Formats: sequence, C-alpha cells, structure tokens
Amino acid sequence: MQPTADFDPARLARSLLRRSRQGALATLMPGSGDPYCSLVNLASHPDGSPILLISRLALHTKNILADGRVSLMLDERAAGDPLEGARVMLAGHAGVAADGETELVRRRYLAAHPSAEAFVAFKDFSFFRIRPTGAHLVAGFGRIVDLRPEQFLTDLGAASDLLEAEPGAVTHMNEDHREAMNLYATRLLGAESADWTCIGCDPEGMDMQADRRTLRLDFPEKVTDGSGLRRMLVRLAGEARGKG
Repeated sequence: MQPTADFDPARLARSLLRRSRQGALATLMPGSGDPYCSLVNLASHPDGSPILLISRLALHTKNILADGRVSLMLDERAAGDPLEGARVMLAGHAGVAADGETELVRRRYLAAHPSAEAFVAFKDFSFFRIRPTGAHLVAGFGRIVDLRPEQFLTDLGAASDLLEAEPGAVTHMNEDHREAMNLYATRLLGAESADWTCIGCDPEGMDMQADRRTLRLDFPEKVTDGSGLRRMLVRLAGEARGKG
C-alpha cells in the first residue's frame, strides 16, 4: 500500500522520537544470536536519536557491548486498541555516548526523567546513544513506510550556536515563561492546561512535558542560533495569544 496524500511519515516519525519516554529495546544474545527484548526509558538527543541510561549489570547492556546492533520499538500508547496508534521501529547501532557529549546527553536525559538523578552517578550506569540506520513506520491502513535516517533525524551541521544556547534557553523558559509554555500547549497543540515545562530545543522544535505527558512543538522554520530561537518563541507566543 502506498501512503495517502495527506500523510507526512517523516514528521510523524520525528514526533514519536521526540515524545517517547519508554520503548521496547531488542538486542542480540552473544554466542546464540537469539533476540532479547526489554523495556527501557529514553530521551532524545538534539538530532532526535535515542539516549538511554542503562546499567552494565543488565543483560541488554552486556548484549550491546558484545554486539551493538539493536532495534527499538516506540508507539503512541493510544487509548483503546494499541494497534490503531502509530508506532515506529528503529534499527541501528547502540554504543556508549562519546566523552565530548556526556554533559549534553546527561542534561537532556535528566530533563525527561528527573527521578534518574537518584542513580545517574552509580558506577555501573552509563549513557548510551542509538544511532539509527533506518526506521519502519506503521500508522494505520495504507500508512506503512520505511524511512532513511536523514528523513527523520535533525541535521545539526549549522546549529552549534543553538546547541550552546539551549541550556540557558530551557532554564529561561521554565523560570520566566511558564505562561507561554501553557499557551503553546493549549492553544497551538490542543492539549489540556498543565504545568508544562520545556525539556529541550533543537533546530526544528521544542519538547515539552507535564508529568508523564509529552508534546512536540514544531517550528514553522528551522532556527540555528540563540537569537533565532528567541525570535521564534516570541513569535509562537504571539500566535498562541492571538488564538484566545
């Protein structure tokens, strides 16, 4: 089946990557090659690739260290029949996060999972990152498509200034602009009013969270630096107020 004309698979896959907080991780058992599946918590790197915080004592971590090939299933957790909701299966390679990005992945993971602060410093825990090689998206009848990484990951090639400004921007939004966060959620995204917080920004949008609920606010155009991000957030706040 070919996707219908109004279906944007890349956008849906990106949204699932950004909004998902848990997934089913499949790894390979050393020696036998048998598949092993486990439930893991995750957050997203600025490019959209999954970040894991896992213990080297866990079987799935031992499997990854022996063979980094993995798959990760993410779904919308839709009410009713779960097979009616969208889901995406990522294939890729998992490995320990590079030394140069430890602070970035730690910050983004803890923003998504604050309770992990209690054990993030344990010696057996490490941050891992899955680098996707492809994705299989299923979003209903006639909406099944394979995607290449460049179709659902965010290009960070020109966004070094934005990545440097992101921590301060997230803190600023959460400390001084909670009203705007609620406006984004309720008037632009149709969500219920809640204590929405910003947990990350990237060139293509902002991730928001309230308790276990997550939202993705897509930007109408890409931003690549701190000043562009500020202008975009002001613009979207104005649009949200205009919908009142």
